[in-house]
Amino acid sequence: MSGSLVRHTDSVEATGRLGAAFAIELRVGDVVALRGDLGAGKTRFVAGMVHAFDPHARVRSPSFTLVNEYLLATPIFHLDLYRLERSSETDSLGLEEYASRGALIVEWGERLPASWLAEALMIAITSGEGDQRTFHASAFGGRGKELLEAWRALPEAP
Repeated sequence: MSGSLVRHTDSVEATGRLGAAFAIELRVGDVVALRGDLGAGKTRFVAGMVHAFDPHARVRSPSFTLVNEYLLATPIFHLDLYRLERSSETDSLGLEEYASRGALIVEWGERLPASWLAEALMIAITSGEGDQRTFHASAFGGRGKELLEAWRALPEAP
């Protein structure tokens, strides 16, 4: 893992704007692994990413479906691994197929097999008072470092 960069938001809307600002950096094959407790803002962050391309899209947590697909300029495959107990259970999800067609944005991303984190950006989200959130971004591998640099270049208060 290389470097870490911290960002803060103070509202639900700001969390969405942060996701939207970052979304334009995504390309096919990218992996963004999101960590955080229930209610930390993972789905809100993903909603911002999706709404950057389609403001009318209905974004929901894929807790029960495991994968929600958003066919955008760069397709986003929003996964939620909360209900999976072992990283080996991801084998049946068809991650290779999704990654060949778009970016993988994975809630509970720490449950991905190590091979999927090798080029990922990991974003850990923690809750503060009210709607305040802290985002700790860390990079794995070459593409993860590129995504971390894009994260670093975002405006301070998107």
